[in-house]
Amino acid sequence: MAMAERRRATRRRARPVVVPSEGPTGESNASLLRELVAHLRRNRTQLRETWARRITDAQLLTAMTAEEIFAEATSVYDNYIEVLETGSVEALQDYARNLSERIIPRGVETDEVLGIVLLLRDVLARSLFEKYQSDFDLLNRVLDAYEPAANRIANTVGVSFVQERERIIRQQQEAIRDLSTPVLQVRERLLILPIIGAIDSQRARQLTEQLLRGIRTNRAKVVVIDITGVPTIDQTVANHIVQTVEASRLMGASVIITGLSAEIAQTLVTIGVDLSKVNAVGDLQGGIEEAERLLGYEVTVRSEDAARHT
Repeated sequence: MAMAERRRATRRRARPVVVPSEGPTGESNASLLRELVAHLRRNRTQLRETWARRITDAQLLTAMTAEEIFAEATSVYDNYIEVLETGSVEALQDYARNLSERIIPRGVETDEVLGIVLLLRDVLARSLFEKYQSDFDLLNRVLDAYEPAANRIANTVGVSFVQERERIIRQQQEAIRDLSTPVLQVRERLLILPIIGAIDSQRARQLTEQLLRGIRTNRAKVVVIDITGVPTIDQTVANHIVQTVEASRLMGASVIITGLSAEIAQTLVTIGVDLSKVNAVGDLQGGIEEAERLLGYEVTVRSEDAARHT
């Protein structure tokens, strides 16, 4: 905002704009960009330090140390000048993604990243004001060349940061889903899928995908799905569970459902789910014993007294 006001003030005092003699406007802008890039490189140390100090004063990147801020400021500054010089944002995009990957886990927010880029834009613009303040017409032409490039840089960094943040969030969500629905191999050809919490249609689909991958990877023959920790299910989810049983059977694995609560059992009966294809056992221990029988293991039950004498 301050830069815009100063620019309007300079234009009010400026002489009528004269078309540069060296050629078309595009060539003039390119020439001005080369000139201002040379200026920004010559004053790199001072401008970089000013920018890093303003970042600290504005209380941005507080999750980082002063040394880290200065190091990142150096890299961003050099990438910024390269974009001004070449017009290519590819290197800046790569750096912005890399920076985002490193600082997002530390709690840095999108507004902080945009804030530091806009601060750099302001620091460099102030430097241009100081250099060209004696020639308002030239200053306006310099700003006309600088501002579109600076805005493009700010947009590139912001978009790259948001995209990387969304990617990390998706990864975290997938990791959480994997942890909340683990497919466990308890012995050869036997898998257990303990489900805890509410199940909606999206999670039901994800459960099926994980289970079928587990069956294929482990060449499982029997799967025990334990729903002791599931409070309720609706008709859509119930039908999806039946479909999961069928899909597992097509892949060569029998499915045993354990942990059916009285409420869920009543719901399944009420909504008319076809239970003829579902092998249900009371609890997880009983389900594992049934699974071992299906796999051909000998299951023996010993009393506590017999166990103490062995």
